[in-house]
Amino acid sequence: MIAVAGCVAQAEGKEIIRREAAVRVVVGPQNIHRISELVARAKTGQAVVDTEFAVEDKFEQLAKPKPEITRARGISAFVTVQEGCDKFCTFCVVPYTRGNEVSRSVERILAETETLVSQGVKEVTLIGQNVNAYHGRGLDGRDWTLPKLVARLSEIPELLRIRYMTSHPRDMDDELIEAHRDFEKLMPFLHLPVQSGSDRILEQMNRKHTRADYLRIIERVRNVRPDTAFSSDFIVGFPGETDRDFEDTLALAREVGYAQCYTFKYSPRPGTPATDMSEQIPEAVKTERLYRLQELIETQQRAFNLSCVGRELDVLFEKPGRNEGQIVGRSPYLQPVPVIAPISMIGSVARVRINELRTYSLIGELVANAPASPTVNSAPEVNAFA
Repeated sequence: MIAVAGCVAQAEGKEIIRREAAVRVVVGPQNIHRISELVARAKTGQAVVDTEFAVEDKFEQLAKPKPEITRARGISAFVTVQEGCDKFCTFCVVPYTRGNEVSRSVERILAETETLVSQGVKEVTLIGQNVNAYHGRGLDGRDWTLPKLVARLSEIPELLRIRYMTSHPRDMDDELIEAHRDFEKLMPFLHLPVQSGSDRILEQMNRKHTRADYLRIIERVRNVRPDTAFSSDFIVGFPGETDRDFEDTLALAREVGYAQCYTFKYSPRPGTPATDMSEQIPEAVKTERLYRLQELIETQQRAFNLSCVGRELDVLFEKPGRNEGQIVGRSPYLQPVPVIAPISMIGSVARVRINELRTYSLIGELVANAPASPTVNSAPEVNAFA
């Protein structure tokens, strides 16, 4: 039996079955907890489409993972805290396929996180389509913000690291920025999509922030947490993007100096406003611009990784390495770091001196008798990279 699930299923619905009769089940992301029921119905002979937005909480309906499965996945885990988006960027289908912004309660997030930690998880990444818009019901009955949620999660002793993604610049307020200063467990690596460096294109995208707004956020985060590194999302070839607009994007990337980025050619999504915009960019132009942006980002990423050589970083060890006697961990910036160390150190954080860069891995050695402390790391001046 063939089933199609996810955002495309949500957007296309019955059209999928019309185009491909072999598909028997089409289910949107909000209804994945109904999959067993839908398969049973499809076995009666009629194809089933379920793309209505569910009333019940799917997270409460899904079976909890068994401890052995959690342990097999490793010491890092994703915890969904928010879904949906109210921003309606003109290129994006998410508001139509995932619905309005909805946040899970603090109580349920805490329960899930504490269960994960009891099963060996040491790091969680809080995720959502617009995670920094989090506004879930708190333990006091009032809505809590993402910084307040992070503060409560930081109190779990065995939880060593906290991350979050994906964010929107409009929701990077003072409270969240200051959380990067106040909570050591919140890692100094922020994914903050900008999409374009051109104010004209940002307006066409309905991003509701300017280039200057974005750069001010970067500056404010660096002021409170100087060791912070950044990643972002970029779209090139958005309808109407001129050579000047694209140069503005390159200039912004040079000014920020990213540790890594995700770069894409604009791709029309049926039902979104940008699909019907005039001045669609030729594919060849989009491809050429993407290559140029990727070349710049790859140069910045290598420069950032090279700048870590000779430094001491705190590394959370997560699994055995390829070589005998080796284990591999992640730096605060998610770089893989293999070292020679006992396997008993998996699940702990230790200070590592970085001696060498190999492609994207940092080769290091344990610093004898050095306690791990996230506050003493210092990131390079990544904004100098061009």
